[in-house]
Amino acid sequence: MDFMTNIETMLIDLLGPFGPLIVVGMLGLLLVGLTLPVLMRKQADPLDKLHNTTREPTVANPKSERLRTSSGKDKLEKYSNFLEPQDEAEYSAVRLKLLQAGYRTKNAVRIFHFMQFALGTAFLLAGVTYVIYWSATGDPTPTQLVLYSMGPGGAGYMLPKYWVTRRQAMRQEAIVNGFPDSLDMMLVCVEAGQSLDQSIIRVSQELRAGFPELAEEYELVSYEMKAGKDKTSVLRDMSERCGVTDVASFVTVLIQSQQFGTSIAEALRVYASEMRDKRVMRAEEKANKLPTKMTLATMMLTVPPLLIILIGPSIFEISTVLGGGVP
Repeated sequence: MDFMTNIETMLIDLLGPFGPLIVVGMLGLLLVGLTLPVLMRKQADPLDKLHNTTREPTVANPKSERLRTSSGKDKLEKYSNFLEPQDEAEYSAVRLKLLQAGYRTKNAVRIFHFMQFALGTAFLLAGVTYVIYWSATGDPTPTQLVLYSMGPGGAGYMLPKYWVTRRQAMRQEAIVNGFPDSLDMMLVCVEAGQSLDQSIIRVSQELRAGFPELAEEYELVSYEMKAGKDKTSVLRDMSERCGVTDVASFVTVLIQSQQFGTSIAEALRVYASEMRDKRVMRAEEKANKLPTKMTLATMMLTVPPLLIILIGPSIFEISTVLGGGVP
């Protein structure tokens, strides 16, 4: 008991009144860090082991054999059970959000959750280190200890989510800005005698310089059509990847035009005219919001200097008289 009391007294003298609690927290983090690699290790399926041992290697075509085996370059694959959501709906939602943000790689969900875990842990350790230093040099309150130790961890965990959400909003805005021009170009190509597939390919080539996000979507649509995928499914996948209402309405127009046998050129002409009108309306909306925003900026940047110039000399004279000096 004397030994434990001496240790407790030493920790209190070194780290402050919360020294034992800080040491226990650090030991807990150390144990968690040692246990996580064991928990995250993906166990091999016995059926996969049996399949790998009984499968005969293909000598005639070793290249195709290599393409069907894991490359082993993804270091996070063995932690997929920990880093990827096991619920199908949750996984699909995260996957769709990353697609709309422009991250199409196969392991995008895994990397996203790894970044959340890594940044959260790193910021948490940084916060705990700062709290230990503060406890040794100052006298923080318990609320400050909890805030400055747990706050950075929460901020680091939410940082990748904020980044993806911001990227998603910027990409959708770029698609909305370039969509009316793409419809006009597609209408010109269709009226010139090209099919819808050829017009999509041409539009993707022409838009690459000005609107690369929308050009990538059109290019992906053309590749999927060349691969033999159903056109309706391809267009619906495009609307899901973009996440823009205008693109979803355009896809609906094309699908209905294909189902009912109406002219695609006429549908494109009407819808392109509507998109141009909507772009003008968005510009007018931003122009109408501008005076209100300028009023606030004018009040903050113009009124204070004006008051200083007008009232400053009077305040100086009054303060001089009250101080007993000669004005």
